[in-house]
Amino acid sequence: MCLAAFVANAGRADVNRDGSVTAVDITAVYNVLLGIDNSYIITADVNQDGVVSAIDITIIYNVLLGIEPDPEPQQLVVAAYCPYYAGNRLPNPFIVTHINYAFAEVYVRNGNYVSFALQDDDNTSILRQLIAFKQDNPDLKICLSFSHTVVNSDNYQDGGFSAIAATDDNRRRFAQDCLNFCQQWKIDGIDIDWEFPGLSWSGAACNPAVDTQNYTLLMKQLRQTLGNRYLLTFAGYVKDKQPTTGGFRYIDIAAVEPYVNFVNLMSYDMDAAPNFQSAINHPASYWDCQRAINAYAAAGFPMNKIVLGIPFYMRHAWDGTNAVIDYRNLSSLGDEYVIDNWSDAAQTPYVTRNGTFFGSYDNAQSIAIKGQWAHQLGLKGMLYWECSEDDDNKTLSHAVWNAVMAPANQ
Repeated sequence: MCLAAFVANAGRADVNRDGSVTAVDITAVYNVLLGIDNSYIITADVNQDGVVSAIDITIIYNVLLGIEPDPEPQQLVVAAYCPYYAGNRLPNPFIVTHINYAFAEVYVRNGNYVSFALQDDDNTSILRQLIAFKQDNPDLKICLSFSHTVVNSDNYQDGGFSAIAATDDNRRRFAQDCLNFCQQWKIDGIDIDWEFPGLSWSGAACNPAVDTQNYTLLMKQLRQTLGNRYLLTFAGYVKDKQPTTGGFRYIDIAAVEPYVNFVNLMSYDMDAAPNFQSAINHPASYWDCQRAINAYAAAGFPMNKIVLGIPFYMRHAWDGTNAVIDYRNLSSLGDEYVIDNWSDAAQTPYVTRNGTFFGSYDNAQSIAIKGQWAHQLGLKGMLYWECSEDDDNKTLSHAVWNAVMAPANQ
C-alpha cells in the first residue's frame, strides 16, 4: 500500500497537515508504529504479509526520510480473453483491468520467422473496438495474445513457435515486430499462448529436446526488446516442466518468472466427465487448482504473479458433440439436462443428463469461493476464457470482478 493510506486524515505522511513532511511527521509516524503514540491511526503492512513488523517500520521510516521510494501497491488483475469471433459480445471495460485480444498467429517458412497477423485474415475490427475502450477507461490494459494455432487462409503450420524460439535471429525479429505492433496500435503488451513447448497440439511443430529451454530464451528476448514499458504475460499450464521422451514438455516456470509480469494460469480443462474440470481441490480429477498452485509454489513462482483462470463454459469431453457448451447456452439445454447441480467436494456446479454426470463449469457461487481462496493465497487476480461465452447480463464477468475487487475494498 502507498503512504497515502498509512496515515488517517492526513496527506502523504504529512501528519500535522502543514503542507510539508517534516521531522515532526517522521517522529509521529515512527512513534505510532512503535506503539509509543496512539494519537494517529497508521496501517503499515508495507510488504502485505499480514503483519506490521520491524521491516515495515524501517521501510516507512526510510520512505519518509527519502532514502527509498514509496512501495507500490499490489495491482489486482481481472483479465478477459476476447477472441476475434466475439462479435458484439465484448467485455465490459469497467469490470476488467486487462483484455487479451485473441489471437495473433505466426508465419514461419522453412524454419524462418516471416511475420505475424491477426487471426480472421488480419481483420482489425474487434481490436479497434477494444482499444477504443481505453477512452472510457484510461486505466484499462490491452494486450495482444499469440496462439500456436493456424486459422488464416494464407497460413499453414511450418515450424511455428518451436522454430521461432530456436534461433537468436528469429527471436529478435519476432520480438521487434511485437514492439512495433505495440507502438503502432498503442496497446500495453504481449501475451504468449504457446500450448505448449515440447508438445504438439493442433498440428503445431514441437521439439522436446530444446523447446522448453528455447521458450525461456524467447521470453527473455521479448522482455529485452519490449523493455519495462510493456507488459509480458503468458498462458501457463497447471504443471511445471515435465520430462518426456527426448526431453521436456511445458514451461520452465522458475526460468521464465524473471521476465514476465504475471502468468495467466489455465486452471480449467484439467479433466473432463465424469470428473471436474476446474475444482479447487478434488483428488479424483486428473488435476485441480490446488495442485496447480502447489506446482508453481514449489518452483518458487511468486503467488502475487499468478492470475487464476476461470472457464466460461461447461466441459463434457475433449471432442465430439457438446464437448463444450458456453455458459450462456446452458439454460437452453433440453429437458434431459439439469444444469444447477452442486458438488460440495469440488465446490463447483455440474450438469447431469438423464441423471448422469455430463460436465462441470463455474458459476457466480463457485467464482466467489475461488475469489476468497485466491485472496487467502495472495494471488494477483483472476482471468476468464472467454468473454463471448457469458450470458447477456454478464453474470460471470460481474462475478469475477466482485470476487477479485470486493474483498480488496473491504
